[in-house]
Amino acid sequence: MQHKTFLKSVAVITAGTLFAKAIGAIYRIPLMGILGGYGMGLYHMAYPLFLVLLTFSSAGIPSAFSRMIADERARSAEDGSTVKTALGLFALLGAAGSLAMCLFAPEMAHLQGDEALVNCYLALAPSVFFVALIAVFRGYFQGKNDMLPTALSEITEQVVKAAAGLFFAFRFREEPAKAVACTLAAVTLSEVCALVFLALRYRGEWRPRRLNTRPTHASQILSAAFPVMAAAALLPLSQTVDSIVIVRLLARHTARAVSLYGLFSGGALGLVNLPATVCCGLAAASVPAVSSAFARGDREEGRRRAVYALAVALALSIPCALGLYLFARPITGILYPALPEGDRALLVSLIRTTSVSAATLAGVETLAASLTGMGRAKYAALSMLAAVIAKFILQFLLVGSARFSILGAAAAANICYLIAFSLDLFYTVKKERTGKRHDSDRRARRGRRRSDAQGDRDVERGGQSVCADGGMLKKS
Repeated sequence: MQHKTFLKSVAVITAGTLFAKAIGAIYRIPLMGILGGYGMGLYHMAYPLFLVLLTFSSAGIPSAFSRMIADERARSAEDGSTVKTALGLFALLGAAGSLAMCLFAPEMAHLQGDEALVNCYLALAPSVFFVALIAVFRGYFQGKNDMLPTALSEITEQVVKAAAGLFFAFRFREEPAKAVACTLAAVTLSEVCALVFLALRYRGEWRPRRLNTRPTHASQILSAAFPVMAAAALLPLSQTVDSIVIVRLLARHTARAVSLYGLFSGGALGLVNLPATVCCGLAAASVPAVSSAFARGDREEGRRRAVYALAVALALSIPCALGLYLFARPITGILYPALPEGDRALLVSLIRTTSVSAATLAGVETLAASLTGMGRAKYAALSMLAAVIAKFILQFLLVGSARFSILGAAAAANICYLIAFSLDLFYTVKKERTGKRHDSDRRARRGRRRSDAQGDRDVERGGQSVCADGGMLKKS
C-alpha cells in the first residue's frame, strides 16, 4: 500500500470520525446544561463498566479481524467463512457481556455509592451485544481497506444518540436520575441503527466464492483477537476502577466528589480524547497496511508504515494539544457556559493539565494498532499494564490530598499515557529491528546449508565444480 492510498483510507475514516465527534461535541453542550454536574457525573460513572464489558466482548475485534481479512486477501483465500464464524462467536460473547452488566449493576452501583446507577447500567446493557456484531462488520470492511462503511456507521450512531438523547434528557429534566438512564438508553438505540446499516451494506456487496481453503474456526479467531482485546481492555478497566477509587479518595476531603469526577471525566478528558479519537482513523488504516506487508514477508516495509502512521498522528495531535492548553479558557466558556464560575475555572485547570495527553494518547492508539498489524498485540498489552499500575500509584498519592484533589487525577493520567507511548514506541522500533536481525541470521544459515548441500552434490557427480559464472568444468 503506497502512502497515497494509505492517506486516502485515513482521510475517509478521519472525516467520518470528525463529523461524528463534532455531532458528539455539540451534543454534550446542551446535555451538560440539562443534566448538570451531578447528572453528567452519573452519566460518566456508568460508562467505564460498559466499556470494560464492551472491550471483553468486542473491543479489538475491528483491529484483529481486519488483520485476518487483510491476510486472507493477501493470500487470495477469502471465502466468507471467517465472517460467519466471527458473527456467531462474538454474538455469544456480546450476549454474555450484556447479561453480566445486568447482573453486576446493583453491586457496581453500591460500590460507586449511588443506587441511581442501577437503571443506567440496565439501559446500557443491550448495547454490549449490538456493538460486538458491529465490530465484526467494521473489521471486515477495514480489512478490505474500505473505511467508508465504518465512517458512515459512526455518523449514524452519533446522529441517533444525539437526537434521542436530547429528547429524553429534556423530557425528564426534572428527574436527573431518570433523565440520565433514558439518555443512556439512546446509546442502545443508536447501536441498533448502526448494526442495521452495516448488515445491509455487507449483504449488498458480498458475493459468495468457492475457494479451496479450510474453514475458519472460532478458536482461530479468538486466539488472534484475544491479545488485542486484552490490550484494549486495560484502559477502560482502569477507568472503571477510577470511577470508584477517585470518587472515594475525593470524598475524604470534599462533599462534591461526584461533581468533580464529572468535570474531570466528562469535561477535561472528553476534550483531550477528541484528537486521539480523530487519529483512530490512522489506527484503523494502520492494521491492514502493516499486516499486509508482514504477510508478504516484508517486515521492514511494515515497520516503515508503522512509523509513518505515528508521524501523521503526532502531526495532527500536537497542534491540538497546544490549542487545548492555550485556549482552554475560551473553549470552556463556549462549550460549557452554564457551569458555575468556580467549576469553570477548575475545568480550565484540568484541561491545561491534561492537554499533553492529547498527543501521547493519539500516539498510543496508533502504535498499538501497528503492533497488532505486526502480530505483537501482547506488547501493547504489557505497555498499558505498566502504565495503568503507575497511574493507580499516583492516584493514591495525590487525589486523596486536598492540596492536589482532582488535579492529581489529571497528573496521573498524563503519566499513564506517557509511559504507554514510550513503551509502545520501543516495542515497535527496537523489537522489529531485533526480529529483522534474527531473520537475517536465519537466511544466512539457510544459505550456508544450501551451499554445503550443493558441494556434496558436486562431489557425488564426480568432482564437478561450479564456476563463478555458472559454467560446469570437469576435472582432467
